[in-house]
Amino acid sequence: MNWFEAIILGLIQGLTEFLPVSSSGHLIIAKELFGIETHDLAFEVVVHAATVLSTIVVFRKSIWELLRGLFEFKYNEPTRYILLILVSMVPVMIVGFFFKDYVEKLFGSGLLVVGLALMGTSFLLTLSERLNRRNGSEAQEGNPVGWKAAIWMGVAQAVAVIPGLSRSGSTIATGLICGVSREQVTRFSFLMVLIPVLGEAFLELVGGGFAASSTAGELELLLGFAAAFLSGIFACKVMIAIVKKARLKWFALYCAIAGIACIVANMF
Repeated sequence: MNWFEAIILGLIQGLTEFLPVSSSGHLIIAKELFGIETHDLAFEVVVHAATVLSTIVVFRKSIWELLRGLFEFKYNEPTRYILLILVSMVPVMIVGFFFKDYVEKLFGSGLLVVGLALMGTSFLLTLSERLNRRNGSEAQEGNPVGWKAAIWMGVAQAVAVIPGLSRSGSTIATGLICGVSREQVTRFSFLMVLIPVLGEAFLELVGGGFAASSTAGELELLLGFAAAFLSGIFACKVMIAIVKKARLKWFALYCAIAGIACIVANMF
């Protein structure tokens, strides 16, 4: 991996992490298009950590309010919200501890898995839109995240480790199906990923995983991080506005087209 490829992959990661189109799937597609042969786990952890940092920047006021409420040392709304985030982390932690090797193999499985998973993302987004309109929950301003929604969104996040199955798309769609309002579900979807990704990056660092699994140099890691961080801030703000004002059907259509294209490309 050279510096130009690191910037391209970092930009793709940052731009697609928050849009419901699967960043991991698009990284695989980009590697196929640009002929990047390497499968660099350390680089992927770095760019994911960069998008997490961009989430922290965008939601810094919300995060500060949660932390300030937590250190009041009583059960209040911020404490409840943090507990909801912790509950949502359980499924992905189980996948990380017991199925990590299998998940890593999926990232080398090529365009077929990505294409099928993108089709799955398209179906889930379409289903959430239809159920959301049928239940009339678009007109509701309330419906905060509850325990049931947090658990199901956590399951969706765990399943979305499959490349091509969008994490943000899966969690947002699942939250909408559970009746959570658009504004609330977007905020929770972006905050619930912070601890798992930062935890993975920390484990890679202290365990020497970066040195063992990285084919990228320090410059490539730095450029990839910077590109993912800056593009992530932009995409995060855009996605917040899109979910509030627009439907997800256009992303569903895009995922369906991209999925079909991946499947056809794999055949030939």
